[in-house]
Amino acid sequence: MEKEAKIYVAGHLGMVGSSIVRKLQNEGYNNLLLKTSIELDLRNQGAVENFFATEKPEYVFLAAAKVGGIMANNTYRANFLYENLMIESNVIHQSYVHKVKKLLFLGSSCIYPKLAPQPLKESYLLSGYLEDTNEPYAIAKIAGIKLCESYRRQHGCDFISAMPTNLYGPNDNYDLNNSHVIPALIRKFVRAKENEERHVEIWGTGKPLREFLHVDDLADACYFLMNNYSDLEFVNVGSGSEISIKNLAKLIKELSGFKGELKFDASKPDGTPRKLMSNEKLAAMHWMPRINLREGLEKVIGDYTETSKV
Repeated sequence: MEKEAKIYVAGHLGMVGSSIVRKLQNEGYNNLLLKTSIELDLRNQGAVENFFATEKPEYVFLAAAKVGGIMANNTYRANFLYENLMIESNVIHQSYVHKVKKLLFLGSSCIYPKLAPQPLKESYLLSGYLEDTNEPYAIAKIAGIKLCESYRRQHGCDFISAMPTNLYGPNDNYDLNNSHVIPALIRKFVRAKENEERHVEIWGTGKPLREFLHVDDLADACYFLMNNYSDLEFVNVGSGSEISIKNLAKLIKELSGFKGELKFDASKPDGTPRKLMSNEKLAAMHWMPRINLREGLEKVIGDYTETSKV
């Protein structure tokens, strides 16, 4: 990407989008197109068409999405399917119509079948049944991958896709009804410490294994792919290591300074038993993450603790 190029980061206020913006600015890119959802409703076909016709972005990072944890995905199934389909369809199609040089679509590791072999390789897509609790979101993200593939095949568009593993980092969502596991646990432990509570309740058995990646590592990978990758198949972006929810809770408990007990509510859903992504493809391109889990969590918990006191 040329330094003076006009770059549209869709979803720049979210955790992923804001990290991509920071990365681009650090690399010397200042001609960035940034629109809030109030300024530009990406679900609205006409609004997106007008935006592309007027602004004519040269590069697009599609990080905008309706996201949430297990409860939100399972409760608002229609919303997650419809809104994500509309967002990606509008942005990808208008990128084709207005001759965007390159587009990067961001998906999610939930696209893989619930019981797919581990670690998850890109070739395992559509090889089995999805996890039911987030099936609508996964279907929408699979559709985004296939849109990029299809516009490349039919029209020669340089549209690529990246599938990040579970993310955490600055600008995360700490709403307990809609957050993912790391921000939910951080909020619970920090508040429990502040309120001198005796225990913290954690959903599920604690047995599932999860892989986590700091969002700044993802942004670095996205920047790398935009400059170095151009092919039909999507690319996994992971850390290559995993941890059980129980051990994750213990680590966050330690780093937050909470001294009470952990109580696991086995009546709540666990989700997919294991979800480790293969990072072979990116590693072969000589890209690897830099931020280990303990180091990343320590910084995030410190920042959240300070913010929660304000």
